[in-house]
Amino acid sequence: MLKKILLITTTAISAFALHTAEININDRDLELSAKFDMGQFNDNVEPDTIFIGGKFLNGQKENSKLEAGGNLTTIDPYFEANFLMKRAIGDMGMSFGMGAKLNYTKNFSTLPLGLEFEYVIPAKKLIPMYVYGSVYYAPSALSFSDAKDFLEYRLSYDIEIIENGRLTLGYRNINTNYDTVLGNVVYNDSFYAGFKFAF
Repeated sequence: MLKKILLITTTAISAFALHTAEININDRDLELSAKFDMGQFNDNVEPDTIFIGGKFLNGQKENSKLEAGGNLTTIDPYFEANFLMKRAIGDMGMSFGMGAKLNYTKNFSTLPLGLEFEYVIPAKKLIPMYVYGSVYYAPSALSFSDAKDFLEYRLSYDIEIIENGRLTLGYRNINTNYDTVLGNVVYNDSFYAGFKFAF
């Protein structure tokens, strides 16, 4: 199944004008994501302001845990559809966004709302560098299936080693609260490295 997802992602990247595509890995997990800049398809939308996208995370039990203690025996793949409205703050290299996601695994489904932030580190004679952060939360009113609530936060540091190509180093924590005997499950808590491509 993983080979099929990689093939579909590669085909989509070549067939459509994706704004960004990203692949993140560590010793256990594989994460694929893509975002479409709606300004590329609709003249009524300013570029770099409205995005829709999707994400797939093939998380492994080694990077998951039960907050009450103990280990998970299995973990299911994580799927996500997302929407983000973003704008630049002045001309200081900062941008701020508000978004929503619809995520799903076999055990939970939630609709978290969140904030995203990106800052271009001023370094005129060096290669461009970026700091990115996000936090998404879904209370019980936005949690479905066996989920009680959801919290995700991320931090990353990007270096644009070639034009429109970035190397990224990051950390993610995806915390779910199941309405089962498992209690609060940290779906994924890990560092990762990867590539971001802009088209």
